Amino acid sequence: MTRSKFTLSTRTLSATLAAIGLASGMAMTTAAQADYPEQDLRLIIPYGPGGATDILFRLISQEAEKTLGESIVPVNMAGAGATLGSRNVKDADPDGYTLLGSHDTIALSKLAGTVDYSFDAFEPVALLTQTINIPTSHVNHEVQSADEIADYVRENPGQVRFSMIPSSTDHFFWAQFFQEAGIDMADVRLVGYPDTGEQVSALMAEEIDFAMFNLPSGGAFFEDGTFRALGIAHPERLESMPDVPTLRELGIEMDHSTSRGIFAPKGTPRDVLDTLADAYGQALENEQVQSRIENEFGSVVRFLAGEDYQAFLDENEAALSAAAENIDFQN
Repeated sequence: MTRSKFTLSTRTLSATLAAIGLASGMAMTTAAQADYPEQDLRLIIPYGPGGATDILFRLISQEAEKTLGESIVPVNMAGAGATLGSRNVKDADPDGYTLLGSHDTIALSKLAGTVDYSFDAFEPVALLTQTINIPTSHVNHEVQSADEIADYVRENPGQVRFSMIPSSTDHFFWAQFFQEAGIDMADVRLVGYPDTGEQVSALMAEEIDFAMFNLPSGGAFFEDGTFRALGIAHPERLESMPDVPTLRELGIEMDHSTSRGIFAPKGTPRDVLDTLADAYGQALENEQVQSRIENEFGSVVRFLAGEDYQAFLDENEAALSAAAENIDFQN
């Protein structure tokens, strides 16, 4: 009988200690999250240094540090079509100290078959900026506006040349544009180039009819009259190009941009995500930061966090998936 009592007491004690341990662990975790961050954060940028994506994330993160009280250290991790960096963050500990600064390429890579994961492999922190895309022609082209492209293609089937970087943003842009404008892809010629610079040269030489640019890549050519902006793929006209109508104004129900945001590994606690989102949101309220984003990089500030950002990503991926149905990634 005594032994039975002893056994029961031991089990009870073990259960009590386990409960205390669990409660202590939860308390310690909660306290740790409340003190977050307590060390430097790494922001993985899946591109080389010096490009618009790299500079924008560095600019905004430097301001966000002031709210967080710890440094955000940018780490350029280019390679494998921007998937080397995204995979590094996807597989990192979900403690809020390893983040990803990226954009639509996360979904594009999956749709192109490069990787087997998309936005849903991460916790979305916040959308920060959008660089609005613009269908473009050379100044001597007879097409004056985006709503004239469909008729031009019908009048010249198989002859109209659209430039793109295979499986990149502009590849999807044109697939979506053709869909919304009622253009049969069998009637167009998609001409592939390795980078934007070569597309610029090709349009200047009038080797192609149309290209997709934005203000960072084409702004100077819009200003000097070398290129013609045919429409703005955004709900509102751009302040820097007030005379260029939106695609929606032209009857083409389409928005398209390079939408840059912050992501964390799946499983990162909600209060950590909220702390990060708050810091980046406050950074975007800085007028000097806003001015540089808009005037130096031809982009617009658009801050979304939490469920709003998740809804944006879902809608964006759905549109890209629909466009992907019209793309032959093997050619």
